[in-house]
Amino acid sequence: MPIEVDVAVLGGGPGGYTAAVRAAQAGKTVALIEKDKLGGTCLHRGCIPSKSLLRSAEVFATLKEAHAYGIRVPEAGTAVEWDGVMSRKNAVVEQLHRGLQALMAQHKIQVVRGTGRIIGPSIFSPRSGAVAVELGDGESETIVPRHLIIATGSRPRRLEGLPYDDTHVATSDEALEWPSLPASAIIVGGGVIGVEWASMLSDFGSKVTLVETADRILPGEEKDVSSELAKLLKKRGVVIYTGAKLDTGSCAVSEGAVSVEIEAGGASVKLAAERMLVSIGRQGNVENMGFENTDVRAENGFVKVNPVTLQTGEPHIYAIGDCIGGVQLAHAAMHEAAVAVDHLLGRAGATARTADRDVPRCIYSRPEAASVGWNEENAKAAGFDVKTARIPMRIFGKALVYGEADGFAKVVADRATGDLLGVSLVGAHATDLIAEASLAKLLDAVPWEIGQAIHPHPTLSEALQEVMAALEGTAGHG
Repeated sequence: MPIEVDVAVLGGGPGGYTAAVRAAQAGKTVALIEKDKLGGTCLHRGCIPSKSLLRSAEVFATLKEAHAYGIRVPEAGTAVEWDGVMSRKNAVVEQLHRGLQALMAQHKIQVVRGTGRIIGPSIFSPRSGAVAVELGDGESETIVPRHLIIATGSRPRRLEGLPYDDTHVATSDEALEWPSLPASAIIVGGGVIGVEWASMLSDFGSKVTLVETADRILPGEEKDVSSELAKLLKKRGVVIYTGAKLDTGSCAVSEGAVSVEIEAGGASVKLAAERMLVSIGRQGNVENMGFENTDVRAENGFVKVNPVTLQTGEPHIYAIGDCIGGVQLAHAAMHEAAVAVDHLLGRAGATARTADRDVPRCIYSRPEAASVGWNEENAKAAGFDVKTARIPMRIFGKALVYGEADGFAKVVADRATGDLLGVSLVGAHATDLIAEASLAKLLDAVPWEIGQAIHPHPTLSEALQEVMAALEGTAGHG
């Protein structure tokens, strides 16, 4: 007999499990279909394991600089134990995985482990949207929901022509399981993932070369952010090539090393390293989903949805998270889960989908960087007459005490209305601090209001107060 539920969720990542819990909290019967492990890419191949590695790298870098804090650490006693680094990463992931399993049980969500495929009208249902699930034991199950939410996530995009072997040439998925710390690495792609790995590996002591096709790293971010992080990475020994073209046909793996040629600055450059990490973006998991049995459509590798309600071509079928493109972030998927579930429940005042630019964007490098809203370049291109203010982190006592004085806070506002357009931060704990700017955007706070709010001293949060005041010419440090 088929399993009949109010809501079925296809995919158990952050968007999927958030949607399942939200629907269950509303009293709906819910089935969640997941072919691998609950938590998806974020928990097992992305956010959590990579940030665990970044934290270990940060601790090691701090130990190497302990003398600056008046602490003597014998050089012979400071070393990276890669097995220990990986064990800690795995333990963090496993603890969170157990928590998710308990959460599903707490809300009486039926987890069906297998590969789901959407089917059309059948003896089970007069309309499309039922899901045929191939279970791990070779058996099958059919889930018949009133509403279906597609949350199948994404995977790393691969460059054709490279000799991937998951060790010497790998994507971020495989790199998270590298059996040893590479002495050297070529990172192809200077986006968020590439910059985070460059920061991490350089902190661990690897020799890192970063290759980006655009004219700067982090091309989607504020130019000030790109230039600041490029400067600080270079200071730590990372070699950066921008405006570079990779000759995939020249890439070869031999005697435990990888080599490749690039064109940069009008010259051909041959690079060689122990490992190569390819981080050129992600693509949606939309293949072999059974969309042909429905009016659900994929365009350019992502599920097409109503940008407001997140409904597909079938009104009772929704799609959320990485598989719909846009900002591919776990917290964006969680927000979209709330939007979809509130809509299918018919809730008055349902959660509104936030524009991609108003989803906080975080880079967990050292130092961190974070932003929300418009950057200066995009705001000008959109027709705003902007005014900006920028304050260096080194003027704040907490930044000096913390030992992380690099970076800045920058605000972009509309000169005509005074409205807050965007905020960018580079510095310690920037990924935590950006939440205040995100709340300000949600509440339509203007810069002078943020500047008037009393911020505790000494804290890094003072940077937001001061940069907002600087915009009005009233900064205490201006």
